[in-house]
Amino acid sequence: MGKVLVIGSSNTDLVSRTEKMPKPGETIIGKEFRVVQGGKGANQAVAAARAGSNVVFVAKLGNDAFAENALQEYQKDQLNTQYILNDKNEPTGTAIIIVDNHSGQNSIVVNPGANHQLKVSDIEGIENELFTPGVLLVQLEIPPDVVHYALKTASEHGMKTLLNPAPARHLSDELLSYVDIITPNETEAEMLTGIKCVNDENIERAAKALIEKVNDAVIITLGEKGVFFMLKNGKTGSIPALKVKAVDTTAAGDVFNGYLAAALSKHTAIEKAIYQSIRAASISVKKEGAQPSIPYLYEIESQK
Repeated sequence: MGKVLVIGSSNTDLVSRTEKMPKPGETIIGKEFRVVQGGKGANQAVAAARAGSNVVFVAKLGNDAFAENALQEYQKDQLNTQYILNDKNEPTGTAIIIVDNHSGQNSIVVNPGANHQLKVSDIEGIENELFTPGVLLVQLEIPPDVVHYALKTASEHGMKTLLNPAPARHLSDELLSYVDIITPNETEAEMLTGIKCVNDENIERAAKALIEKVNDAVIITLGEKGVFFMLKNGKTGSIPALKVKAVDTTAAGDVFNGYLAAALSKHTAIEKAIYQSIRAASISVKKEGAQPSIPYLYEIESQK
């Protein structure tokens, strides 16, 4: 069983399902309201755990009821939560999510709260405890200096580094030099390269631009179309998603990344790891909610 270290965000998701997305200034009546755990870091940590890895999760919560509930849920998934911190001044991060009942597509407003109070100094004193052999998985819902420090330190300690560059943000070449595998979607790939990923040719061009800056692989996620990948040796390929009826796409990308990290921590070949991760993400969109939708490994294996 491999180790995955996730340093990232933890949110409480306030989810409302609707018959349509509201227009600016429009008030509509929701169909259903739920409170579930979310945040890209937490979603990916839970996904990696359900995929069969030992997961250490580093995050910062508030000092409130949302924080207490989050810890209880993470412990149910057997995450190592001893490095989750509490901020006395900021609330636990929240996300307000509106899900279209018909398409399963969503709109999200994230309130970072304590996530933006995670500091390099919170990690510096425990480097040797955290950065041990395995895979580091980070995203961009925490302060940029923490992401940079985590990638650099993990690289120096010989960890495999996996960056999900979401939400979209410009990143320095220095930071990317510490990344082994990067997993942007089309929007994020455009932000990083300036190339609009509107067709297969441009997607490949964007991957070529990124592979020059990272160490091992570029994996561009394409939603219902699957993924396009490019390895450092020049090998490329496309792997389609499963054909499913989407109910809620909220955490599909996080499921993909968590499963990918877990597979890599177990030294699975990268193409096989991508294939398994796509299956996990495809299954997740058939269920509602972020973490409630994340499948367990036995569900993926039973779908073969």
